[in-house]
Amino acid sequence: MPQTPHIERHFTASEFVRDTVIGMSDGLTVPFALAAGLSGAVQANSIIVTAGLAEVAAGSIAMGLGGFLAARSEAEHYVAERRREQLEVEHLPEIELEEVSEIFRKYGLTDEAIAPILSAFRANPEEWVDFMMRYELGLEEPEPGRALASAGTIAGAYIAGGLIPLAPYMLLEQTSSAQLASAVVTLSALFAFGYVKGQFTGSRPLRSALQTTWIGGIAALAAYLIARAIG
Repeated sequence: MPQTPHIERHFTASEFVRDTVIGMSDGLTVPFALAAGLSGAVQANSIIVTAGLAEVAAGSIAMGLGGFLAARSEAEHYVAERRREQLEVEHLPEIELEEVSEIFRKYGLTDEAIAPILSAFRANPEEWVDFMMRYELGLEEPEPGRALASAGTIAGAYIAGGLIPLAPYMLLEQTSSAQLASAVVTLSALFAFGYVKGQFTGSRPLRSALQTTWIGGIAALAAYLIARAIG
């Protein structure tokens, strides 16, 4: 009897989504808050746009650099921990084998079932280290070029997000109208971004959209009130 093949679909671009979320959410809220805060003090869209674009440029560089350094630190941490694990496997094999046994006992395996696994690891020390890195330390080897990819993704998402709240100030003449339009398009963009994010990550899209809009809106409002208070 023919059977329908089972196809597993798992989302595997979590790091890319995380970087996009970081860059886009900040890019949508910070320039919006800056432009809204300036609107109360400066009735000149050209000045608001200039300040906004300067903030987008500086913010994207800072955010991208932060992502680069974080990814580099993660990679360096992985290399250091792997080196330490290799030394332990080489010089303290009995202790490491007991740690392997403890991991498998948590899954209900008996010592008799675990024994062949320990023998296999003795014969394959690199695979043994790989296993310890993943299941003892919970560390995955970073992809090559991860630091540059993270920096580019965060910076690009920040720029894309930052141009959205500034667009009304570029297109409209009256500052009050531009401020209202900026708020509408920013919240709409947050909603759309949250919906798409929910589809990619497997969570409920509508819930993700509302959550992203709520959190981003609160952050933008707080930043706006602070900017107005300082101004």
